[in-house]
Amino acid sequence: MGRTARERRGRGPRGPGRWARFRASLAFHPGFRRLWLGDAASQIGATATLFVLPLLAATVLDATPFQVGLVSTSMTAAFLLLGLPTGAWVDRMRCRRVLIIADAGRALALATLPLAAAAGVLTLPQLCLVALGYGVLTVFFDVAYQSYLPHLVGRDRLVEGNAKLAATQSVAQMGGPAAGGAAVQALTAPYAVVANVACFVWSAVWIARIRAPEARPPRDPDRHLGREIGEGLRFVFGHRLLRAIAGCTGAFNLFRSAGQPMLIVLLSGGLGLSAAGIGLFFTVGAAGGVAGAFFARRIAAAAGQGRTMWASTAGAGLCALLVPLAQDDWRLWLAAAGEFGLVFGAAVYDVAQVSFRQTLCPGRLLGRMNATMRFLVWGTMPLGAFLGGALASVAGPRTVLWVAAAGMTTAFLPLYLSPLRGLRRLPGAEAAAGVPSGPGAT
Repeated sequence: MGRTARERRGRGPRGPGRWARFRASLAFHPGFRRLWLGDAASQIGATATLFVLPLLAATVLDATPFQVGLVSTSMTAAFLLLGLPTGAWVDRMRCRRVLIIADAGRALALATLPLAAAAGVLTLPQLCLVALGYGVLTVFFDVAYQSYLPHLVGRDRLVEGNAKLAATQSVAQMGGPAAGGAAVQALTAPYAVVANVACFVWSAVWIARIRAPEARPPRDPDRHLGREIGEGLRFVFGHRLLRAIAGCTGAFNLFRSAGQPMLIVLLSGGLGLSAAGIGLFFTVGAAGGVAGAFFARRIAAAAGQGRTMWASTAGAGLCALLVPLAQDDWRLWLAAAGEFGLVFGAAVYDVAQVSFRQTLCPGRLLGRMNATMRFLVWGTMPLGAFLGGALASVAGPRTVLWVAAAGMTTAFLPLYLSPLRGLRRLPGAEAAAGVPSGPGAT
């Protein structure tokens, strides 16, 4: 038979059309679409909460820099205190149920703040207690959602699923501060929290509508919490690449969490920006996350997954050096550009490393692996927030930003000094013990 015009042009036989490929994407997966919509609302609420609660402390309760750092510490302390047992507990439960309860609980906890403000009894201790309870529920939500995704879409579609969720998270990080700043400007900080409550309620409703069956985890009569935690620890610490990823992410988060609350203090107190202006600053930075999530797969395909991970972290650290330059003039937007580059690099890194971890881990260990990694990489965040607040009370918030930026420039070293430096494609679970380190190795 004669060749078609398409084949004569060297394009080969016609494959599935664009519409067919689009219909095959996870955007048309009913369960994933509902998780996506629910997670989008949850991420908007979480991002706005991280912005609004420290701002509430600084502007409404006249908190010192140390006290603002204490509020941020309370929001992330649960990752250090409960990070390890949470994974074992989640592995014993249906993840979808955990997600719904965590969303509903966060909505109820935050709802107490505007009620207390209306009664004239809002205090800093209450704000810290609410932040602590909110953080506990966030630990359960984050561990369960990362463990639920492979069950919902299958391991062969994890990169696509994580890229979509990361893009949504980046959009939330872009819109959350702006929405939070506008709400604070219009309603004052305590009543702006009502919008965050609505986000978590919306998320719980959408996740509750997922109809994909989820098997009950098998009940082991001999199960032991300490032994289960130890199994997760051994899996993470026994893998060379997971150790490198934990070291890089933990160091980056330590310095990032030290600088972030002090950046709010600097912008609101030192530079006198309004809540809306501060929200706009962080929106510019968060736009980098949207771009990073969009280009993550293309960058990894061009440079290789291993190289992409360390190079994106190194680039984010260099961009962080622009943030402390913020002044009440054109340098404010130079600092915002630095924030854009910092978040861009972090988003590219996150898509690569989260997909790798989920692909690598056996299903029965997903909760414990994710919780162990969260303990190691997010457990540094309350320490960073506390140390940043303590240093700022002595040396000022701008000094903390310089120290944090310098620390972030070194965070890539655990990756660079590991076999990841030369890898184009990350190995699968069969390579858990040793990894070839030559350039271009697979």
